[in-house]
Amino acid sequence: MALVTTAEVCDANPQLIVSGELRALQPIFQIYGRRQVFSGPVVTLKVFEDNVLIREFLEEKGNGRVLVVDGGGSLRCAILGGNPVVQAQNNGWSGIVVNGCIRDVDEINGCDIGVRALASHPMKANKKGIGEKHVPITIGGTRISDGEWLYADTDGILISRTELAV
Repeated sequence: MALVTTAEVCDANPQLIVSGELRALQPIFQIYGRRQVFSGPVVTLKVFEDNVLIREFLEEKGNGRVLVVDGGGSLRCAILGGNPVVQAQNNGWSGIVVNGCIRDVDEINGCDIGVRALASHPMKANKKGIGEKHVPITIGGTRISDGEWLYADTDGILISRTELAV
């Protein structure tokens, strides 16, 4: 999504918005990481105050994908920290969107990857390995399915059923 902004995508595709094929997440996410603009096919994950599955995903090759994590909106601990984000950057993930908290913000802000999260929190998550992979999730008022496309910039986050020719 090199030079086309999310605002321009919305302006150019009113029919996709009306049909629900193009949706905007509610503006609840803070911007972290050096890559403010990122996009890619979505991989979904649903967890609650547990980061084991997040770490497992980010240890895989990202191939330009975006990990979208429904952390239940918990503000009681961080489910993503600096080490997994460094791994994600090195493994070729385009970005990570977390409906929950992160920590190690300075380290994450030094990484060449896009990260969105609700807030930062100093406490770490549980390590039980409980969660669901590749399931439909609802975050930011929007239902997101595995394999859809995410486009993010400083104006917001869009979800599209298909890759957009931008």
